[in-house]
Amino acid sequence: MIGGMSSADSVIPTDVIRVLGASEHNLGNVSLDIPKNKITVFTGVSGSGKSSIVFDTIAVESQRQLYATFPAFILNFLPRYERPHAEAIENLTAPVIVDQQPVGGGPRSTVGTMTDIYSMVRAMFARFGSPSAGFVYNYSFNVPQGMCPDCDGLGQTVRADPDRLVDRGKSLNEGAILLPGYAVGSGDWQLYGNSGRFDPDKKLADYSDEEFQDLLYGSGGKVELTFNKGTWKANYEGVATKFTRTRLQRDTSTLSEKTREQMRKFLTEGVCPTCEGARLNSAALMTKIDGRNIADWSQLQITDLMQVLDEITDPAALGLTAAIRTALARVADIGLGYLSLDRATSSLSGGEGQRLKMIKHLASTLIGMTYIFDEPSVGLHPRDVGRLNNLLKELRDKGNTVLVVEHDPDVIQIADHIVDVGPRAGLHGGNVVFEGSFADLCAADTPTGAGLRRPFTVKDAFRKSHGELLIEHANVHNLKDVTVGIPTGILTSITGVAGSGKSSLIRDVFVREHPEAIFVDQSAIAASSRSTPATYLGLMDPIRKLFAKATGESPGLFSFNSVGACKQCEGRGVIITEIAYMDPVTTHCDACDGRRFSDEVLTLTLRGKSIADVLEMSAEKALDFFPEKALNAKLRTMNEVGLDYLSLGQAMSTLSGGERQRIKLATQLQNTGSVYVLDEPTTGLHMSDVDTLLALMDGLVDRGNTVIVIEHNLDVVAHSDWVIDLGPDGGKDGGKIVYTGTPADLLEHPTSLTGEYLRRYKAA
Repeated sequence: MIGGMSSADSVIPTDVIRVLGASEHNLGNVSLDIPKNKITVFTGVSGSGKSSIVFDTIAVESQRQLYATFPAFILNFLPRYERPHAEAIENLTAPVIVDQQPVGGGPRSTVGTMTDIYSMVRAMFARFGSPSAGFVYNYSFNVPQGMCPDCDGLGQTVRADPDRLVDRGKSLNEGAILLPGYAVGSGDWQLYGNSGRFDPDKKLADYSDEEFQDLLYGSGGKVELTFNKGTWKANYEGVATKFTRTRLQRDTSTLSEKTREQMRKFLTEGVCPTCEGARLNSAALMTKIDGRNIADWSQLQITDLMQVLDEITDPAALGLTAAIRTALARVADIGLGYLSLDRATSSLSGGEGQRLKMIKHLASTLIGMTYIFDEPSVGLHPRDVGRLNNLLKELRDKGNTVLVVEHDPDVIQIADHIVDVGPRAGLHGGNVVFEGSFADLCAADTPTGAGLRRPFTVKDAFRKSHGELLIEHANVHNLKDVTVGIPTGILTSITGVAGSGKSSLIRDVFVREHPEAIFVDQSAIAASSRSTPATYLGLMDPIRKLFAKATGESPGLFSFNSVGACKQCEGRGVIITEIAYMDPVTTHCDACDGRRFSDEVLTLTLRGKSIADVLEMSAEKALDFFPEKALNAKLRTMNEVGLDYLSLGQAMSTLSGGERQRIKLATQLQNTGSVYVLDEPTTGLHMSDVDTLLALMDGLVDRGNTVIVIEHNLDVVAHSDWVIDLGPDGGKDGGKIVYTGTPADLLEHPTSLTGEYLRRYKAA
């Protein structure tokens, strides 16, 4: 029983977290001791079982037992966790889980509110600003006392767009009003055509400014409208004003999706004209310290705000300024000094969000905790990994246990203890293949050991481009009038430190200007709890049709979401029992033996295999089983992206981050002559998996495609044909092209940070 005394030992050492007989997902009865108050890094190929040990076993059981100490009323508001599949998990401490899930928080969440730094800034202006707006909450954009009354503290407003409401190339009689229901002669149209204010045959482009404003926003006077049953006098109201009153200023949740979609065609979202995006009311914005208001502070890059605080000399304020500066320094130390306090958390990358979560915990005085990190190096340039390592060491040195799932050799190197999981992925993994130090791992006969021993080389033969895709005068975010050509027909890496402008240049400019480009980013896969690789890749419909043709039955019979599902478990393969305030219990469905289908369906076969047999096949075996062209091509993409071990029916929710990204990429591989844009595709990839990715990208280029990669991984950079390096640093110190050329020439560049680390890795 989990949490009970192990039968193997009468006395359990308390300086370790002990896991016995863990069998979550692909784990093969794993047992191990993890030292407390140390940094333990878990390594292994994608899908090997690292996350199954750390997150699905240790983290889940820690949370489950912690939540069990809370009153029933509190439990009702917390997520419920099922007991992990393990014989015992001993000596757990309270967990702090810092994963890569988007920070979220809605449109009112900013870097300042998430880190609680904005609360201290509000106190600063309430106490030492002039003229004072009163209490601290009067400087909050999340309460009525402080928010801008026109945008409700969001800094953005949604308004009727005049250029979308009317066609200025037409007259009223020609149908200049584009809104539904305003056909020429209709009642709504008559409000303007019969008003006597405008010449119905005059094109709107010929209106004076006064006439055009009157058409859109005018008011006053009556207009006689003619209907079949008589006439009616209505108050005159401009087109934009009426649309705003009748459509925007009502509860749109009662409208159909079709109606809301129609409305969106006539709207524009932009900076609130009242507060100019500052979110606050005029009283809060009038308060200043040394000539700057609170919005000015929030808009400053964090490193610049630190300098502003250094200039404050009021002795009474020095205690508060020191506290704010210390908090800001933590953000800068993790490599996020280019952010501003007003940056929306929804716009942060997964890596940026994870690092901000770390900062919150570093300020805590709690000790004896277990901190669990999911690839904290994601999104970090090699220059900034050292800063991350310092934070991990600081957490450990305060008296905490730190567990890290990681692929980056620089992070693995600082571990006090390493657990390597594998040897491969899926059914070929799930075992602990190494435990020990970094030096011993480098000599170990495992894929991770082999990857660490592999020499780092920079490519010296490059493909030639046959043209370029031009970006001209880009000024989005911190980009400084950037003009650059991206070569076609080759592999190009976009590099630079976090915040240098890589994503702004490619995602916000290039992809927008080249909508035909295939953009594979890191956003989550929209999939239901019943989704599988087979459903996501569109394999199920043709498979069901093949079974229907072979058996003479309906295709719907071969779906576990339809009539073919096991009646006992409704096609889930398990039976989930939930009772108020108690942990859910999942049990194996004995009726279908966990295979999801009814007995009747399982007797129907295609080439000797039932539909359940097919869903249990790996992508590699399925490739041989299905010679049909459409199926074979899609299955080949799964194998090409290194997911050959994945079963067709595995739940998408059980896939690792690296697996989810690669399966997304697999849906886009059948094109030729296309432009592919990949946003950090090495996220979640083991060193050996990077080789598979490089081979995949080479194959795309060799088939006549252009591949553009936003990337920090130096193996990818060194393998590229061309590099565009941005910087020289992040935020206001970035946004420029530092270098364009081959990775071989980048080695010699005197100022590029990417070039510097290429030289370091090559020399190591």
